[in-house]
Amino acid sequence: MVFCLESEEPHRPLPRTMVHFQASEVQQLLHNKFVVILGDSIQRAVYKDLVLLLQRDSLLTAAQLKAKGELSFEQDQLVAGGQLGELHNGTQYREVRQFCSGSGHHLVRFYFLTRVYSEYLEDVLKELTYGPAPDLVIINSCLWDISRYGRCSMESYRENLERVFMRMDQVLPDSCLLVWNMAMPLGERVTGGFLPPELLDAQFLTQLQPLAGSLRRDVVEGNFYSATLAGDHCFDVLDLHFHFRHAVQHRHRDGVHWDQHAHRHLSHLLLTHVADAWGVELPARDHLPGQPFPAHEFFNYNPMEDFSMPPHLGCGPGENFVPGPLPVSGPTPRGQHRSPMVHRGMPRCVPSGPYHVPRMGVPCRQRLRHSDRLIYTYKLDSRPSAHSGTWPG
Repeated sequence: MVFCLESEEPHRPLPRTMVHFQASEVQQLLHNKFVVILGDSIQRAVYKDLVLLLQRDSLLTAAQLKAKGELSFEQDQLVAGGQLGELHNGTQYREVRQFCSGSGHHLVRFYFLTRVYSEYLEDVLKELTYGPAPDLVIINSCLWDISRYGRCSMESYRENLERVFMRMDQVLPDSCLLVWNMAMPLGERVTGGFLPPELLDAQFLTQLQPLAGSLRRDVVEGNFYSATLAGDHCFDVLDLHFHFRHAVQHRHRDGVHWDQHAHRHLSHLLLTHVADAWGVELPARDHLPGQPFPAHEFFNYNPMEDFSMPPHLGCGPGENFVPGPLPVSGPTPRGQHRSPMVHRGMPRCVPSGPYHVPRMGVPCRQRLRHSDRLIYTYKLDSRPSAHSGTWPG
């Protein structure tokens, strides 16, 4: 039985929130690990930066960040979709990529999602059931969900979040660490490719400004629900909205995507989180020589960026949508950070913050064995003859 505990010790500030990793250290951390990344174009950039960092200490280029569906990126392989199919911005777009290191000790796979839960995701889960079991799953889906599926998109998003976390809980082995990446803050003007094609025409440009304001608020609301539900299922949460709220100078003009410096910063945050969850001792180093940004230069506070919590979500109006300091019990583990996180494989110290997680401070339910969960909750008739068109046989 796993307990999610809150510390009763007095709060004290953390000395470090992130470690800058070298490629050799990433290779060691992810040695013999199978990493699965699911989500939109932001998550694709997370995948690309991780693949690059597994090979050398360099940043993505602007062209690499912008490209989608290419046949190969830094020794990886396009498995399905993308240029193997049709490149478009519709909700049926598919892209599956995979990187296997030359040594064979690192496997990273990416699935493009336009909705957090769908029949396509069930196909993906079948592949993960029959193939090698993932050690780390990194997932996010938000912008497509709340902008491309009708007027009741937020209600559908909440229902689908519950479905996806339930299914992940059923399918993934208990040894697998799942990290929910919260959606990053949007700009005041949004022209990203996830928008419906009709809104990108010149005659509809006047609609983009109010749409951006609505989407910015919807992202905050969606983040609240996703963090709460992830915590309810004892999954980890990495609050990228919090971490990048003052890094707006690294956001692209489309108001959605981010530059290569932001994505390397994101990779360091993510890897620090994973290392902490796995109990890996991290190097006592805050900044690598030659890296493009020390921590104090990465952020630039902008008082015009207002990401206040909507009043109906349980926090009073005007309260900043950021977690408070992490309560620490005993010596502070290296790399532990402020964002809400609960590793379902061990007791973790959970911070106070804006996300009310019902299971905080109470024992989580006894988990069935992986095989029992599959038989009890989701009957699979037989092994499919192919791999749903997304996994190289």
